[in-house]
Amino acid sequence: MNAGLTDDEFEALKEVSRGLKSKRLSPLVLKYAKLLSGLKYVDYGRNGIMKITERGTQTLFMKHCIDGLRKIAQDPIALLDSNVKEFLLKKSHISSIEGAVGYEITAKGAESLADIDAQKR
Repeated sequence: MNAGLTDDEFEALKEVSRGLKSKRLSPLVLKYAKLLSGLKYVDYGRNGIMKITERGTQTLFMKHCIDGLRKIAQDPIALLDSNVKEFLLKKSHISSIEGAVGYEITAKGAESLADIDAQKR
């Protein structure tokens, strides 16, 4: 899914996703530009400015979903982005806590986290 990207590589991808204004790259983006381009997460437009691809956007979104799932597992009232929360609810990875504020991780969500952790080993 994430091709084993490190936190710094995800930060560089996130920086590109915000939209670069010029051809000049920050040191972080410059360091990982070749890797991210090779994995087809970023591309260069006609004007020479780096932009994120659809694949890069999907990878970032999945990273946010996994991080959101971990947040809910630790804290039922953790704040999530609306699109992440909507996706996790739709996929039945989290559910609303009846009679209380917040969300709980479902068996399906716990299984997904276990699978993700097993892949990292």
